[in-house]
Amino acid sequence: MDRVEVRLRFAAELRFFLPARLRRAEVRLTHEGTSTVGHLVEAAGVPLPEVGRLAVGGRRVEPSHRPAPGATVEVSGVERPQRAPYSPLRFVLDVHLGALARRLRLLGVDTAYANDLDDDALIDQANAEQRVLLTQDRALLHRRSLGSGAYVRGSAPDDQMRDVIERFVPPLAPWTRCPACNGPVAPVDKDAIADRLEPGTRRTYDTFTQCGSCGRLYWPGAHHDRLAGIVAAAEEIAAAADVSQRTLFRYFPTKED
Repeated sequence: MDRVEVRLRFAAELRFFLPARLRRAEVRLTHEGTSTVGHLVEAAGVPLPEVGRLAVGGRRVEPSHRPAPGATVEVSGVERPQRAPYSPLRFVLDVHLGALARRLRLLGVDTAYANDLDDDALIDQANAEQRVLLTQDRALLHRRSLGSGAYVRGSAPDDQMRDVIERFVPPLAPWTRCPACNGPVAPVDKDAIADRLEPGTRRTYDTFTQCGSCGRLYWPGAHHDRLAGIVAAAEEIAAAADVSQRTLFRYFPTKED
């Protein structure tokens, strides 16, 4: 069977997924003539969860579309802010994103994380609990069995936090989740937990909260100012993203052209 050529034009934000030899605005791929647009995009190295609009000849197409020989496919990145794939919006993070998990929990975002889950277990949990899988493992996002996933941009936890908030605009409820286990945190009477406190802590602090799942205690200690700074920065990012979200969904209420 003769092979045919298709041109793929990737948006700038998607090109870092491409191998170095293909990292340019237009990629030419040859195939046997029966491949779908989705297959060709992934064959070039771009995970479909990172793809927004696909178009051929200016017309939006689905990943299952089979392009004609010589067609040019425009591949856009995910529109930001992105519509939440599940309600309520919640996440599960891969083993390399522990610092991000703690930040999201600090912000009150429902975030599952364990440092000992393999890829299959992560996908099973994401699908069973309707969570978006956040990862920097591109291979995970290529797995067809994954219901919803997203690549986290940035190497520093603060940059990763910004990326997730700007993309998904999750509702924030700071100080309501346990950073260690994701359980609910609520105020607790000091007298009820006094026997668990060090003498210095008992003398210095009067306001405490406790995780309803693991029992950990929290109070505004030495790290409070740093954590409060993280919360303030996140709320500022979320406020700006929320304005963009309301504007975008007002003028583009559906996926249709």
